[in-house]
Amino acid sequence: MTQSPIDQILKPVHKFIRLEYTGGIVLFVSVLVALFWANSSYSASYHDFWETTFSVRFAGQGLDQPLHIWINDGLMALFFFVIGLELKREFMAGELSTLRKASLPMMAALGGMIVPALIYLGINAGQSSARGWGIPMATDIAFALGILSLVGKNIPSSVKVFLSALAVADDLGAVLVIAFFYTAHISMVPLIAGLAVLLLLGIGNLLGVRNTTFYLILGLAVWFGFLLSGVHATIAGVLVAFMIPARTKIDEKEYVNYIRKYTDAFEQAIPQMGSLTSSEQHHTIEKIKKISVDAETPLQKIEHKLHPWVAFVIMPLFALANAGIVFNGNFLASLKNPVSIGIIFGLIAGKFVGVLLFTWVMVRLRFAQLPQDANWKHIAGIAMLAGVGFTMSLFVTELAFDNLIFINSAKSGILLASGIAGLSGIIWLKRLR
Repeated sequence: MTQSPIDQILKPVHKFIRLEYTGGIVLFVSVLVALFWANSSYSASYHDFWETTFSVRFAGQGLDQPLHIWINDGLMALFFFVIGLELKREFMAGELSTLRKASLPMMAALGGMIVPALIYLGINAGQSSARGWGIPMATDIAFALGILSLVGKNIPSSVKVFLSALAVADDLGAVLVIAFFYTAHISMVPLIAGLAVLLLLGIGNLLGVRNTTFYLILGLAVWFGFLLSGVHATIAGVLVAFMIPARTKIDEKEYVNYIRKYTDAFEQAIPQMGSLTSSEQHHTIEKIKKISVDAETPLQKIEHKLHPWVAFVIMPLFALANAGIVFNGNFLASLKNPVSIGIIFGLIAGKFVGVLLFTWVMVRLRFAQLPQDANWKHIAGIAMLAGVGFTMSLFVTELAFDNLIFINSAKSGILLASGIAGLSGIIWLKRLR
């Protein structure tokens, strides 16, 4: 295939994006940039920039919010939309599609949520900071998988699949926690309007509407309704994702037969002189395009299109806007706060004990088996990596607290705990052969 100059220029970029661990690398770089910016001589500009106000008005309703709120409530809704697509795909044909497949990672994820939350509540019992119990429950899938990919080729692929399934199940738990425990107030009129549009999306799915623009535009209306209602808008992202069709119009055998028919027709068509295709060839190409669209699901198509935007734009922006912790005397003092202590022990010890204990119980009672070629040392390493709770933990922090002291303490604890958990996982798994 002849490559144009722009293809050759972009080839290294495309190759980098397709690597398994690149999302984690970009996220890590964004964290470093945020920390450097917040602790440099330009630290004032860091806070001023993210407090810049943007306004959007539609049909008499308007939103005037700082930039970091647009990222946390707007762009992160798209992040949760992709999580919803992943959840639906996993439930339909992935590692969560059957009870036998789903039982072990889902129970491991449950243990990795319950134990950290109990540890945090035990340390913060009777205090206003107890509201942050959901912070150490989360696992950052991008960081965790990125770290695991960097460990080496000696880790069985089944272990990576187990971590992915665990993280997806963990995301489902986080979504439910946000929906039921971190919704402050509810305004019924916009909520009913959002649910009505959501119902319209479901009807479109049942009627066989496959146009992705239809789902994205109406999905935006659902998000706006939920945002105005007080129910966190990220929940709208997950609900809309579950309305996206996940069926093909033709099966694999039909697709192969059509492709053979059209390629034969293309070869038999009389070619036109020069670089242009003939009219017959052009019509055949259009038929191939149409049949290829019919052979893919809207769910996978949208997920494939949005994944680079989430991994390389939304999550890095979220890290830039939320990871700017100032390292001074206050940072060390914040680590002594019950909020930080609860998060540190929750993410490092709680995640490790919860994931490992619940996995052991499931295997011991013969409800499940360890992943193929995996042993308990591998599971221990996964339990360590589960303590990397960066993105989701920061997100829940913004929902749990209004107190700036609590927020800064939580961020300090998340940063330190995630770093220790990630480093521990790397050292442990590197030693395995």
